[in-house]
Amino acid sequence: MAKILIIGAGGVGSVVAHKCAQAAKETGVFEWITLASRTLSRCTDVARSVKARTGVDIDTAQVDADNVPELCRLIRQVKPDLVCNLALPYQDLHIMDACLECGVHYLDTANYEPLDTAKFEYKWQWAYADRFREAGLTALLGSGFDPGVTNVFAAWALKHELDEVRVLDIIDCNAGDHGQPFATNFNPEINIREVTAPGRYWERGEWVETDPLAWSMNYDFPDGIGTKKCYLMYHEELESLVRNLKGIRRARFWMTFSDNYLNHLKVLGNVGMTRIDPVRFQGREIVPIQFLSALLPDPSSLGPLTRGKTCIGDLMRGVKDGKEKTVYVYNICDHEACYAEVGSQAISYTTGVPAMIGAKMIVEGKWREPGVWNMEQFDPDPFMADLNVYGLPWQCVEME
Repeated sequence: MAKILIIGAGGVGSVVAHKCAQAAKETGVFEWITLASRTLSRCTDVARSVKARTGVDIDTAQVDADNVPELCRLIRQVKPDLVCNLALPYQDLHIMDACLECGVHYLDTANYEPLDTAKFEYKWQWAYADRFREAGLTALLGSGFDPGVTNVFAAWALKHELDEVRVLDIIDCNAGDHGQPFATNFNPEINIREVTAPGRYWERGEWVETDPLAWSMNYDFPDGIGTKKCYLMYHEELESLVRNLKGIRRARFWMTFSDNYLNHLKVLGNVGMTRIDPVRFQGREIVPIQFLSALLPDPSSLGPLTRGKTCIGDLMRGVKDGKEKTVYVYNICDHEACYAEVGSQAISYTTGVPAMIGAKMIVEGKWREPGVWNMEQFDPDPFMADLNVYGLPWQCVEME
C-alpha cells in the first residue's frame, strides 16, 4: 500500500484521481490519495466527484508548483511514496527538484519545455538521471498515452511480435466532435504550441524538419471511424524511441485535425494570437497565446458535449525470424463512455489512465529502478495487462 500525491487538478488530474481511487478500492494499491493544485476549489470539486463515483475519500491541498519550498512543505506534510505530476510542462523541473529534496519517486505525462520557447526535448530531464540514481529514486517520464502507451506498444511489439522495428508510425486520431466553433481537448496553450511548431521525423540516423503541418496522409481507422486526414508533427516520444528501439530506421508521428480547427488556427496565427513571446498592450506585457487560452472553453467543460471515439496506435514494420512483418497495436476509446465513468472526455481519460498505471507500476515495485526512465525501457507486459483492466483495452493485428 502506498500514498500518492497528485499535482494538477485539470481534466487529466481528475481522471487520475478517479482511477487511483478505483484501484485503491479494488486492490488496495494506494493507501491514500492527495490531490493538490494552485486552485483549491478545483481539487474540492474533483474530490466530491471521486467520493460520489467510487465511495473513496481523498485529501486536497493548495500548492504553487513553481515554488520548490512550497512543494517541499506539502510533500513533507503528506509523506507520499510517489508524486504524480500533472501540472504544466513548464513546472516539471521544479517538481523533480522537490522530489529529490524530499526523497520521493516522480512521474509525469509530458516532457519539460521552457516557457519562452516551444522546445520539446527530454535533455533537461535526462540530465537528472545521476541525481535520481544516487538518491535511489525512480523518475518515470511521459506516462500518458502519447507519450506513454505508444512507447509501451512499441516495446511490447519488439518483445513479442518483431525482432527489429525498422519503421514506426504513431498515429493519433480524435474522431470526436464537441460542437464548439473552436476549442482544444487539453490545455489550449500546450496544444497550440505543439501544433504550430515545426514538424520533425527520424530518417536513417538524423532528424528531418518540415514546416508545421506541411505533410499529410489519409489513414483508414478501424471500428467504423473510417478514413481521416493525418498531419505529420513532432512529438516527444520519438526522441526516446529512436534511442531505445532496436533496428529503427524511420520514426514519425501523425495526428488528425478537422478543417474547422485548422482554419481557426490559421486565422489566429495570422493575427498573432498564437505567439508565445510577450507583446506590449496598453502599457503592459501580455503573451498572446496565454490571453487566447483564457478566452477558449475550458477543456474540462467539453466532457458532456463530446461524441465519437479516439484511436491511437503504433503501425510498425520490421523483421521477425528473418521475414518482413507489419503489426498495428492500437486502442479505441469512446468519449461518452469515458464521461459516464469519470466525468471527462476521452482525451483526458487516455492520458489519465496510463498515469495511474505508471504510478501503480512504481509503487508495486514492477517498474522501480533508480534513475530517470522513459516508458519503453521497462518490461511492457504488466503495463499492457493493466491497460485491459483499467479501461484502455488494446488490439494487435498483423497488416498486409
